[in-house]
Amino acid sequence: MSGFPTLLYKEVLRFWKVSTQTVGAPVLTAVLFLFIFSHVMEDRTRMYDAVPYAAFLVPGLVMMSVLQNAFANSSSSLVQSKMTGNIIFVLLPPLAYWEFFAAYVLAAVVRGLAVGAAVLLVTLPFVEIQFRHPLWIVAFAFSGSAVLGSLGVVAGIWAEKIDQVAAFQNFFVMPLTFLSGVFYSIHSLPAFWRGFSHFNPFFYMIDGFRYGFFGVSDVHPFRSLAVVAVFLGVISGGALAMLKSGYKLRQ
Repeated sequence: MSGFPTLLYKEVLRFWKVSTQTVGAPVLTAVLFLFIFSHVMEDRTRMYDAVPYAAFLVPGLVMMSVLQNAFANSSSSLVQSKMTGNIIFVLLPPLAYWEFFAAYVLAAVVRGLAVGAAVLLVTLPFVEIQFRHPLWIVAFAFSGSAVLGSLGVVAGIWAEKIDQVAAFQNFFVMPLTFLSGVFYSIHSLPAFWRGFSHFNPFFYMIDGFRYGFFGVSDVHPFRSLAVVAVFLGVISGGALAMLKSGYKLRQ
């Protein structure tokens, strides 16, 4: 195989070899969230009038798993390669910087979608889920995982130690994910926090993804997709610029 598919295959194989940790553990976490939150909140609230809380929760948990695992895949792979020194074997072949970027991001997308599909399949026996607009589901799952895969490339290039990547995830990715409407509709928030949520790009990913299931959302899906596309362009452009310059890779 040529360079790009070989690197993509290597990155997919990397997480699949330890699928118990990279796929099984996130699925278990999401299912625990579902059981705990649905048990506590099921009789106390309903979202979008006709949507039970447990059903409302599932798409949010699926998308949360997609985003967090897409980020974890590209960021952890890059920083581990830099720490062990084997990044040199990826940099030496005649790979264009965009091929390098595409391989890491697509592998992150594959892991994110694999974990998301597994979470959805595991939760289906417990919750009745609708699939009103499947194309919107696919569009937001793919674009959201691509955004976080690109962000993971940025974090992996910037970080020099594992704890720096962990800090990036714990203090940036995770808070924005949890505050994006995974567990609630932003219409249930006070006016200030409702307005603040509109500055969170993760909100648009989850809200648009949820629209694909129920046909209702807090923001029109075209607007959400436009915000996600702009965010993807900005993050991808930054990552490609870092790769082209060799920042912390060739320097």
